[in-house]
Amino acid sequence: MKNIAIIIPARLNALRLPNKPLKLINNKEMILHVLEVAEKAKVGEVFVATPDQQIFDLIKSRGGKAVITSKNHETGTDRVYEVFKKKLNSKHGIIINYQGDMPNLDPLVIKNLANHMKRGLCDIATLASDLKSQNEEKDPNTVKVIVNKKIEKQSFSRAKDFYRISNESSNKLIYHHIGIYAFTNKALIRYVSLERSKLEIKRKLEQLRALDNKMKIDVGYVESCPLSVDTELDLKAVKEIMENKCQKLK
Repeated sequence: MKNIAIIIPARLNALRLPNKPLKLINNKEMILHVLEVAEKAKVGEVFVATPDQQIFDLIKSRGGKAVITSKNHETGTDRVYEVFKKKLNSKHGIIINYQGDMPNLDPLVIKNLANHMKRGLCDIATLASDLKSQNEEKDPNTVKVIVNKKIEKQSFSRAKDFYRISNESSNKLIYHHIGIYAFTNKALIRYVSLERSKLEIKRKLEQLRALDNKMKIDVGYVESCPLSVDTELDLKAVKEIMENKCQKLK
């Protein structure tokens, strides 16, 4: 697919898990696993956007493309935009923001996300999976999304809200949100020009800036939820999954 770029924001000074991109899984840095997932999707050019020379050097030594960005960005999307503007000259029609802490994402879902964006039905598209338990639904570390109709394999629905904690009763149209975003060219340019919304700041969820400004976000379904690594416990869990999978393939 031409005119599509995947940009992976990654930095070393994450508050909950410092040096996260360099944590080893199967004797390989996590950011390299993420890079390989993006490359296997085969939807377009792949770049790692980082303020850290150590990550830049690692990606380059692997033969990947990396760009040094400002250290002052408030969000990963701002970091993605810097690469889009300066490196890609704002020319790519679809830009996928793939977080650098999801090393076990299926490359096929990135391709499905790109295919949906090519239909021109929304400003932004993202992904979600089923909530596995009531505990997960109540867990503030799990971001939830409410959609306007049920989503199933390879289908998309319009997002109504995103949250971490809610006092509302259980809703059958609530899913576990997965932090990958595909933007149209115009949507990304508009998004970064907007001021952070009150709800975005309150809930610490940057996608609410888009909803608060009437941008259309479509949500696609993923059967198994990839782990987002934010803590040592997350890292231990994803290592077990990926290392066990590797053993089975031997």
